[in-house]
Parts: sequence; C-alpha cells; structure tokens
Amino acid sequence: MAESSIDPALPKEVRLRDLRPTEAPVIVLGRVVTASRREITRRSDGGRRPVLSGLLSDGTATVRFTWWDPPPQEIDRGTVLRAGPVQIREWQGRPEISFTWRTRVVEASEAELPRLIPEELPARRVADLSGGDEGFRLEVRILRAEAKPVTVGEERRLVHEGLVADDTGPLAFTAWTDFHLTEGEAVRIAGGYVRAFRGRPQLVLDERSHVDRIPGVGLPPAAAFVSAPPRAIALLEAERGSDLAVVEGLVVGLLPPSGLVYRCPSCRRSVTQGLCRLHGAVEGVPDLRARIALDDGTGALTVHADRAQTERLGGRTLEECLRRLRDTPDPGRLEEELFEALFGTRLRVTGRASVDDFGLTLFPREIAPVTPGVGGRAPALRDRLAREGRP
Repeated sequence: MAESSIDPALPKEVRLRDLRPTEAPVIVLGRVVTASRREITRRSDGGRRPVLSGLLSDGTATVRFTWWDPPPQEIDRGTVLRAGPVQIREWQGRPEISFTWRTRVVEASEAELPRLIPEELPARRVADLSGGDEGFRLEVRILRAEAKPVTVGEERRLVHEGLVADDTGPLAFTAWTDFHLTEGEAVRIAGGYVRAFRGRPQLVLDERSHVDRIPGVGLPPAAAFVSAPPRAIALLEAERGSDLAVVEGLVVGLLPPSGLVYRCPSCRRSVTQGLCRLHGAVEGVPDLRARIALDDGTGALTVHADRAQTERLGGRTLEECLRRLRDTPDPGRLEEELFEALFGTRLRVTGRASVDDFGLTLFPREIAPVTPGVGGRAPALRDRLAREGRP
C-alpha cells in the first residue's frame, strides 16, 4: 500500500452518501466492510489481472468498490482507507467506486471517519427496506437475538443474529458487533445497511452502527409476532416469503434427499457418492434431514427440517438409523419409514420463508404436530352450512 500522502491539489473528499456517478475524480474515506481478491482474464492478451472488490462504509452509506491491481498484502476487514483520485460509476442503479492505476491509497485513522449523528439520517420502516438501502434510522423491537461462531477467512468470530420488527413486519438482522440486544426491548438503530439474503432483505450492523434503547411507544410487543396465527401459504408466496412465517398444513409428501444423508465435513454440503461439489472426494458425515411437502389447501411449500427436528418427527435418532442400516443395508427403507410416520400429519411450522426458482421454502425454528380440534371447529362449520342453505 502506498505510504505517501494524497496530493492536496486533488478534489476534496466526498462523504459516501453524497457520491454521484461522474467523470470527475474525487477522494473517498471509508472502512473496509468486506474485501475479496480474484483474478480476471484480459481480453487483449489472455493474461491474468488481479482485482480486489468489496464494500466501503463511512457510516453515512455503504458503497461497492473495485480495486484494480491491488497490493499483494491482505487488506483486513475494518481497515480505514483514504483513496484518491477514484472514479465513480453506476452499477445496478447505485454508485460504485473504482480504484485505477492513478489512485493512491493510504491507511487513515479511525478518528478521521465522519461523526455519525443518527438524527441526521431519515427514519424508515421495516416494510419499506430493500437490498442495498443504507444511511437510515429504524425504530424496532427485538424479537430474537443470539450469537453463533463463524469462520471468516482464517479467523473464528462471533456473529449475532436474530429478528427485529415494527408495526409493518419483522426483519432478520446480522451484527458483527455485540450490541447486547435483549429479546423484547425497543431500540433505535442508525448506520446499518440492507443486503439481500435468499431473496429477502436483511439488516447488517457493524462497528459504525449506533444502537440506542428507547421506550418503544407505538411498537407492538414481541408476543404479537411470536404467537401470531397461521397464514395462508398462497398469501405467503404472493408476498415473497417472510422472516417470521407461521403456517399450518398437512404433510403430503417427502422430497429427496430425505432421511439418512451424508455431508462434507468441511462445508456441510450434501455428499453424493463420496463427492462434495466444493471439496471433491471426502469421507461423508452421516446426518438426518427431512424435506417435507406441506399443504394447507391454498398452496404448498417445502419445509427443511434439520437433524433434531427430523428425529422428533420420525421418532428415531440418527444412531438408531445407523444401527438399523447395519442390520438392513437399505437407506431407501429408512426414507420410506420416515414418510409413513409423517404422511397425513398436521404440522404447525414457524420460521423463515423465502421464494426461489423451486417455489416457497420454509427454514423452521419450530415444528410441532397439531391435534385436529373438531369441537372448536364445529360451530364455524355449522354456521357456514347454514349460510349455504345446507342441512
């Protein structure tokens, strides 16, 4: 990375939220949120050219950058950079920064980043957010917050995930900093940005984000979402899913691969004939899963049940399945028995639903069998028959 200072004769620095596509070069200052290195093939001679791309943030906005012919040393996440002159282009309707051969890049101090004042940012509501949004403040209630370990490059870190909501609906979030969020509390969030994940918007918080506790007047209680009544699958699909979907329906099928499966020990992808799509030949780790087709009369979706959920629904643990396989070496029989245990069962499922080319899929947090309540439904059925003039 260049050590010399930026030429003062260059144009003034521009805050990231004020960037506009222009031919005029500018200077930018921002923290590296993500950075990934790759090589591309030059059309002119077929040679390989290195490029570093990722996201820069100064708290007012998060902007994509592309760095052509970057230095060989790694650029760590969280590093504050000052770069100029840079070019500003438009990518998918948004400004993108390009570091060219003319750009000088130096490390800057954390103190040089602009002070983020939450009151300067426009207030937004959950239902109005979409992938790529940034530079806003949001008043929400915490529905769920939990930490889980993840591997970023060679580094093992804790990421905090969960759900927030206002009166327009829920929204999933990921935080790379521990803001000590507690279920049920109301907060004002400023300085986050939104990315698309499985076709749904997701709020991302980092070191520059601000989280303040507020009274929460006007925000619905967490229980209003957690104990929400089931929604029609057709309506859920029309709305392109939900971060907190509750559905009820009958099990009408089991999609392959279900039952006993084998996973790559490194990436947990399914292994087919000892081969992982990413790591090649591996020794697969046994696991249980169930891809359940659930129908509520308005539509159908696929429920991806994990090992613990499959064990509860099928009434058989992974260890029992492996012992059964030693006695009867037919994995297909295990899938048939799982289908026999589930077919026709009415389930209530709560989780994250998204729509892709394969239809509506629900990744459940909770699955519970539902006992049909004929007594409670009889008056409604009687009233409906009376309205239709039937005895």
